[in-house]
Amino acid sequence: TVTKFKRLFIPGPVDVAKDVLEKMATPMISHRGKDATALQQGIGEKLKQVFHTQHTILLSTTSGTGLMEAAIRSCTAKKAVVFSIGAFGDRWAELGTCNNVPTDKVRVDDGEPTLPDTVEKALATGQYDLVTVTHNETSSGVMNHLEELAPVIRKYPEVVWCVDAVSSMAGAKIEVDRLGIDVCITSTQKCLALPPGMSICSVSAKAVERAKTVKHRGYYLDLLQLYQYVTEKEHQYPSTPSLSHMFALDYQLDKILQEGLENRYARHREMAQFVRGWGKEHFALLARPGYESDTLTVIKNTRGINVGDLNKKLGERGFQIANGYGKLKEKAFRIAHMGEVSVADLKVLLGHIDEILKGR
Repeated sequence: TVTKFKRLFIPGPVDVAKDVLEKMATPMISHRGKDATALQQGIGEKLKQVFHTQHTILLSTTSGTGLMEAAIRSCTAKKAVVFSIGAFGDRWAELGTCNNVPTDKVRVDDGEPTLPDTVEKALATGQYDLVTVTHNETSSGVMNHLEELAPVIRKYPEVVWCVDAVSSMAGAKIEVDRLGIDVCITSTQKCLALPPGMSICSVSAKAVERAKTVKHRGYYLDLLQLYQYVTEKEHQYPSTPSLSHMFALDYQLDKILQEGLENRYARHREMAQFVRGWGKEHFALLARPGYESDTLTVIKNTRGINVGDLNKKLGERGFQIANGYGKLKEKAFRIAHMGEVSVADLKVLLGHIDEILKGR
């Protein structure tokens, strides 16, 4: 059977440029040789610019969930508090529980952000030594204001701060060092516009020191072991990394830095504003005003359209959007604007949606 490929406007995996895909086919090298060391070191230096950090960068041959699990398991000595604004915050809490990490979840309604008062109230109890925050929640289209939360968390120096930036890093500005984030996690298939299969994080000295006090960190997802290999063994990794992803990542990072990070952020903001405007005109947005994501828009299905049917018709025209996630299926739909997409691309997509929905 021949697959008809569609232009993807879903929150990952995103479309990958042909020249970037071709880099995945680079011939293999020894992952223990000098060439691999140079490749991994170069990637780390470029990613430091994207993360706005001087912290060590770690790569993991997993999806973002892998490093989320690694962070909560490796860096919680006492108890973790997960601030959830949707399905992926819920997942982080589940990862804690599944790994026998004492974990509390503080959940808001879909469409709502995590607010400073909520964080203050939890941390003031003194129960927690690790906190997780979702920067950008793809199930609800909410982007938390990390700048509002940072001063609160900074008041508790014993707390390790972990951030899920899986669907926002390289699409929105996250100044890891200025904000004081200890572990900031992303993955390849979102704003970095690479194939899925690799996750990335920055890790602070504080997080490393905490991990040293945690006995059962697992093996494959042991953040401390990853860190020690990278810092003490010439940018090597404990087990075989995905060299194909690294070849493509190295090349794509050059393209991202060539575009200019500020230009990239501005492009994502412009796309977000365009889709939000359309969403408000024809439907309504799920996210609380002022907390809408710059990398995807979640639109409430106020007109009771059949989202599955719309997507089927879009598919016939060579496009794909995303239905609502989990319990929001058919109650909302999602249009991603991340990676290498442009406003021009979105105008074409929304034009097709307008045509399909005409008269409904």
